[in-house]
Amino acid sequence: MRKLSMDELNRKSVDEFRESDKIPIIVVLDNIRSMHNVGSVFRTADAFLLQGIYLCGYTPQPPHRDIHKTALGATDTVAWQYFANTLEAVQALRDGGYRIWAIEQVENSQSLHQFDDNQNGPLAVVFGNEVSGVDPDVVKACDGCIEIPQLGMKHSLNISVAAGIVLWELVRTKIDPPTDGHIAS
Repeated sequence: MRKLSMDELNRKSVDEFRESDKIPIIVVLDNIRSMHNVGSVFRTADAFLLQGIYLCGYTPQPPHRDIHKTALGATDTVAWQYFANTLEAVQALRDGGYRIWAIEQVENSQSLHQFDDNQNGPLAVVFGNEVSGVDPDVVKACDGCIEIPQLGMKHSLNISVAAGIVLWELVRTKIDPPTDGHIAS
C-alpha cells in the first residue's frame, strides 16, 4: 500500500466547496462549551459536504484561534449561522421544511443503526452540551431522538466523536456508489 498524495485526494478548493451540491443536513450545536469540539464539528461537516451548522446559545463562534485550530480551515467552507436560543433555530428549521432529530438518550429514542431516513427533504440533527446534553425543551420540539448504542460502562461520548459517528451514518447512505464520494441523485 502507498499513501495517496494531496493531488491524488482530489481536494476541493474553497470556491469548489461552496459551489458543490451539499448533503441536506444541518448540524445544530446546543450550548457547546468547547471551542475544540466546535472546530471538530466544522471539520466533520466539511468532510461530509454538509449544508451547514447552526451555533446556538453560548456555543462559541468563529473567528477564534481555538476553533480554527481543530477546524483546519473548515470555518471558511462550511456555512454557519448563530442563534441566541436553540428553540429559535429549531423553529427556523421547521419553517424551512426540515425534520429535526436530537441526538440524545431518552425514552423511546431510536437506535442510530436502526434509524431509517428514507424520507424526502432536509434533515437537522441537534447535539447538546457536553455535560447536560440537549436541552429538554429542545428535545420536546424535535421530531424524535436518535441514540448511539454504547455497550461499555460509560454511556456518553465526546460531542465531536458523537457528531462524527452520527453524521457518517446519516451521510453514508446518500453517497453513490459508497466508495467514490459522490452524492446520490
